[in-house]
Amino acid sequence: MIELLRLWRLFRPYRSWMLLGTLASILTLIANVTLIAAAGWFLAAMATAGAAGVAMNYFTPAAMVRGSAMLRTVGRYVERLINHEATFRLIASLRVWFYRHLEPLAPARLQQYHSGDLLSRIRADIDALDNLYVRVLVPVAVAALSTLLFAIFLFFHAPILALNGIAFLLIAGVGLPIWSEFRGRAPGQRLAEDEGALRTAIIDGVQGMAELTLYGANERHARRIDALSRRQVADQARISSDQGLTQAAVGLCAGLSLSVLLWLAIPLVGGEQIMPPQLAMLALFTLASFEAVAPLPHAFQLLGRTLAAARRLFDIVDTEPAVTEPRSASPRPDRFDIEFDQVTFSYPNAPRPALADIDLQVPEGSRAAVVGTTGSGKSTLFNLLLRFWAPDAGAIRLGGHEIASFRGDDLRRHIAVVSQHTHLFDATIRENLLIAKPEASQGALEQACRVAQIHDFITQLPEGYDTWVGETGVRLSGGQGRRIAVARALLKDAPILLLDEPTEGLDATTERSLMEALDELMTGRTVVLITHRPAGLDWVDQVLVLDQGRELARGDVSVVPRATQTALLTTRPAAEMIRCARLDPKRENDPGGL
Repeated sequence: MIELLRLWRLFRPYRSWMLLGTLASILTLIANVTLIAAAGWFLAAMATAGAAGVAMNYFTPAAMVRGSAMLRTVGRYVERLINHEATFRLIASLRVWFYRHLEPLAPARLQQYHSGDLLSRIRADIDALDNLYVRVLVPVAVAALSTLLFAIFLFFHAPILALNGIAFLLIAGVGLPIWSEFRGRAPGQRLAEDEGALRTAIIDGVQGMAELTLYGANERHARRIDALSRRQVADQARISSDQGLTQAAVGLCAGLSLSVLLWLAIPLVGGEQIMPPQLAMLALFTLASFEAVAPLPHAFQLLGRTLAAARRLFDIVDTEPAVTEPRSASPRPDRFDIEFDQVTFSYPNAPRPALADIDLQVPEGSRAAVVGTTGSGKSTLFNLLLRFWAPDAGAIRLGGHEIASFRGDDLRRHIAVVSQHTHLFDATIRENLLIAKPEASQGALEQACRVAQIHDFITQLPEGYDTWVGETGVRLSGGQGRRIAVARALLKDAPILLLDEPTEGLDATTERSLMEALDELMTGRTVVLITHRPAGLDWVDQVLVLDQGRELARGDVSVVPRATQTALLTTRPAAEMIRCARLDPKRENDPGGL
């Protein structure tokens, strides 16, 4: 199986831990079997000696029994300690490994995945991989080596007894695991998929409760969650039922092996080939030896779930990023002007280009607005500038350098973004601000918040800057969240500022107040503003009008009357927008025509 080989390669840094854990498990098992077998021999030998009225040395076997008991106790502790340490280290490294592959895919290659599904992969699916180490690799290694040792031990007493032991150990340690793996493959795969789907549905239900209630879809969504839960419970019930059957089957194999051993060994006692105390020892030894194979059926039953989880992870890891990072170091621009030169871009499987032959020059320190109806390509312009996607044709330059020569992180250090969808983490206001600049002092935080006109509100809170904002900033209003985003952008102090409809959904008073804060933020920076509202056009130097990915007009907004600005930003057809704005459409044969 390819997934197993790939996982084994991922386990390379922890193979020494795995080896130590396996050795500790083997020693613990041998100590336990020795304890039971030696105790059986000791009791039988003492009884035989007492019946015969002879003396015997009971110090040595007693010491062996006590030593085995102590070794079993210590070995069990060491085994748990090593295996848990190895598992925690392994799971932690796998999460880091997965995230490092996940981050370059955002956001372009992750648009097809729901956040709940990604959360399920990075948590539940990676947690499922510990089954491979703790419940498959270690038990298989322990069972294989200990079965060999047990067979050698029995062979020295009688070869026929060794054959009996091997036969039933193979049935319990090979036959039953194969059957368990076959039975658990389908429900294991469904569990991996349903866990992601269930988590996604629950997150959708919680975050979209208002919309579900508004459209009367609560019951339908609840029925979907109930159906997923029932299917998951049914698969878990099947796995539990099969686990009970396999454990009973292991016990049956142990009992049959004991019966056959007694049937074979009693004549050997009569022929004095083995002594009577040895018969008790071999009987208890046979029963105890099945501890080596008892975990295998359940381990292989979970193998389907583990491999399904691995495939879900590798599906993400094997995805090629939409943007390839350059091998050389990023250039260091000495100016921060922006240029789009005949840029064309299409999303995968889209019927038409999202942008076609776009030209835009934003000199350093100037401000440009990009306007148009929904779906006109405004946000795509930002996605290309931030290198979330790469253009199909044309070039984008920052400070005269093509952005393809920048590494993504290096490029985005020069850019601050204030989005219409402000994301606040489930942390304090202070911690959300420090994301932009971890080393910022309290004075710097307060100064940024004063400019963003949110400092007074924060100081009125009982816990001030240490106030917990809740998941996605649920404890703050939209306007307050946007102002914290503005303060965060101020702290970053980047030379380029991208504003993606920052006043969307705000009332007129809050909108005007926020734009005044943004005007302070825009001072001295190269600014690109996306909007379909009049707020903010007072502060820009040029306007680019887009419709269905194409440039319809460009102009200097200082000569555009206020009334036509408002008409321009309505959702009228493109021709009406241009007529109202009194901007000349771009001529087909004049690339720079106005």
